Amino acid sequence: MQRLKIDSKSMMLYLVTDRSWLGEKNLINEVKKTLIEGVTFLQLREKDLDDESFLKSAIEMKKLAKKYKVPFVINDNIDVAVKCGADGVHIGQEDMPLNEARKIIGEDKILGVSVGTVEEAKLAEKLGADYLGVGAIFTTSTKKDARNISHETLKNICDSVSIPVVAIGGITKDNITSLEGSGVNGVAVISAILAQSDAAKATKDLKSICEKIF
Repeated sequence: MQRLKIDSKSMMLYLVTDRSWLGEKNLINEVKKTLIEGVTFLQLREKDLDDESFLKSAIEMKKLAKKYKVPFVINDNIDVAVKCGADGVHIGQEDMPLNEARKIIGEDKILGVSVGTVEEAKLAEKLGADYLGVGAIFTTSTKKDARNISHETLKNICDSVSIPVVAIGGITKDNITSLEGSGVNGVAVISAILAQSDAAKATKDLKSICEKIF
């Protein structure tokens, strides 16, 4: 059985960053608002930044996450995760092999893995994942190539592992309640918070719903 390094409660409202939604707004400022209003887990995702800019942003974000006592992971880039002292890394099926990622970050860091099937979920747990991200649950504009996962598959994945599971992909305050009873520990969102005109209010509204169903 994999030793849990994270409290499943921290999965409740998981924010994945994407500055492309922000227009002229500052990413750090917007993320700070969401942490104040109750985001419980933070992932920095940067697909278009060079490594130097990514690291600079990661160091800033790490300080912010530490201040609000929220776990902080880096999407995909293990080098940046190690250099900035992040709490861990989140990888997908197409990224570095899980056991290799674990070797680099060490046993004391969080390792999150994206999965879409029961087989992937069981293997990820066996190889040392600390939590799983399952999606896309609904159609999402953030990740164009995301495969949609049925609610039945989501439930089967949750039933097949003992580590925390977070649902991701197209989740909004209008469809989130349909996840009640699926077994997930929470939701990971991007546009449901960062694409809204008021990120603080969006966070507060989502947190209120999450507290009722997770």
